Amino acid sequence: MSLSPMFQATLGSQDLAQSAVNIPEIDWQAISPVVVVFVAACLSVLVEAFLPRERRWSVQVTLSLLTVVAAGLALGLYVNSDAVVGTGGITVAGQAVPLFSADYPALFLWGTLLALSFGALLLIADRSVDGGAFASPVPPAPGGDAVQYQAPGRQTEVFPLALFALGGMMVFLAANDLLTMFVALEVLSLPLYLMCGLARRRRLISQESAVKYFLLGAFSSAFFLYGLALLYGYAGSVRLVDIAAATAGTDRPETLLYAGFGLLVVGLLFKASIGPFHAWTPDVYQGAPTPVTAFMAACTKVAAFGAILRVLTLAFEASSWEWRGVLWAVAIVSMLIGAVLGLTQTDMKRMIAYSSIAHAGFLLVGAIAMTEDGLSGTMFYLLAYGFTTLAAFGIITLVRDGNGEATHLSQWAGLAKRSPLVAATFAFLLLALAGIPLTSGFMGKLAVFSAAIADGMAPLVVVALLASAIAAFFYLRVIVLMYFSEPAQDGPTVSVPGAFTTAAITLGVVVTLLLGVLPAFALDWASVGGFVS
Repeated sequence: MSLSPMFQATLGSQDLAQSAVNIPEIDWQAISPVVVVFVAACLSVLVEAFLPRERRWSVQVTLSLLTVVAAGLALGLYVNSDAVVGTGGITVAGQAVPLFSADYPALFLWGTLLALSFGALLLIADRSVDGGAFASPVPPAPGGDAVQYQAPGRQTEVFPLALFALGGMMVFLAANDLLTMFVALEVLSLPLYLMCGLARRRRLISQESAVKYFLLGAFSSAFFLYGLALLYGYAGSVRLVDIAAATAGTDRPETLLYAGFGLLVVGLLFKASIGPFHAWTPDVYQGAPTPVTAFMAACTKVAAFGAILRVLTLAFEASSWEWRGVLWAVAIVSMLIGAVLGLTQTDMKRMIAYSSIAHAGFLLVGAIAMTEDGLSGTMFYLLAYGFTTLAAFGIITLVRDGNGEATHLSQWAGLAKRSPLVAATFAFLLLALAGIPLTSGFMGKLAVFSAAIADGMAPLVVVALLASAIAAFFYLRVIVLMYFSEPAQDGPTVSVPGAFTTAAITLGVVVTLLLGVLPAFALDWASVGGFVS
């Protein structure tokens, strides 16, 4: 039976099309840390689906912590392999279609994320203080109240959500094209929206924070996606290297470039909680369960600034003279909003939220520098800030009254007389956030500001120093309150931390001290190499 000439031509064209498809060459060792996290997240979902409720907590905690350790080991093996040592870290995952790169900045930030997430998971897993921070609704009993909650410490859905968010963060900061970056942005954001509403106490404010975060996050994602579309219309591609080539010289109208860049950056600045795109930060930090707040404050900022550094360096470096002044203004606004409005706060978690907005402005100073020192200084700052913030939120979980965590500043009066060790630890962390010498905060600011001055941004550094001086006031105010005020008779108590919380706080304090006294090893690692497209 013979085929018709038309049918033979159709088959021939299909074979030609198939032969023309480039199958990506994936370096599985390079992406093994990300694969480990996502596979474990899927296994964690299966644990939730099939394991009896009374056995889930121990299995989920063990699986989550082992996942981070295994991903860290995979990262260490890759860093010491010939693919990195011999080639300078040029390996690209998916070489035919470079979706993301396992270059040196990505490797450094992956390690930072894994270390910070390990500490955050310890805080999330601790049930020793008041039974844990999480609870989830169960069906009401017949004829009972409409709203019931399961027993303290039995909620475990937070663990797969945290692993999916971690995996999304790792892809987000290493993505080499905007579409992959957008997918990763949604993967990291959606679990965080849910995690913010899982508090066992003060559930209404927790759920309110989740709704606010979701609504504002949806707007920011829309800005990002619209900017992506405009940049595709300008460059004909969503790959960062193609956008860079288009900005270097093209006859296309630059209106698409400016509009697309502006909308894209708005989405990135929102995720990094940089003013004036910070409106979600104080409410979400206050309402979310404190371990989740620690996870967001430390890890999300690493992912967001990793993406900002990659986008600015790989896609828009050639047009930096056009947008640098705008980001100067954004950095100044963020620093002033965080420093000035932080003075007015009476809630401890909101105060640290405004502190994070000020620190985001400091970090943006390093990102704008667009030099090797600016890149390494910003990444070092992210490492230092993450561990300090993680330990600070760990301390906040310990000061409690009958309603749960005592976060009002007046309740911390005389804390040094009730618990000298907790007060001394928290004072040290506040001094690190203020940038006092012999702490990681001082070395982080020194690295970022030195890079900015070397790049001719001395006026911006002067503003940053003034904002640092203003912000130091509300840190010192808490220290004075703890040491020089009398405790109230019916004031809060300091709970004895469990092993997990103790380990998380100790990790944060030790790293904060080491990076302040011996910062060279981390700075050298952060300075090894730049981005690869």
